[in-house]
Amino acid sequence: MADEFHPGQRVSWQSSGGTSHGKVLRKLTSRMKIKDHEVAASEDEPQYLVETDNGAQAAHKPEALKPL
Repeated sequence: MADEFHPGQRVSWQSSGGTSHGKVLRKLTSRMKIKDHEVAASEDEPQYLVETDNGAQAAHKPEALKPL
């Protein structure tokens, strides 16, 4: 089972530009949009809203995140 993360927790993840770092803002359990991207989060398959160190936001599945 993937890790559970909490708001404010520092995490890293792999992106197209290499490893990114940031913090968890909140757990997503329903569909939403971030900019023009549809996030398919649900109670059964949650995702986490994260913010990079430069302020960009994205959603990631728990298995993509690594605690720091």
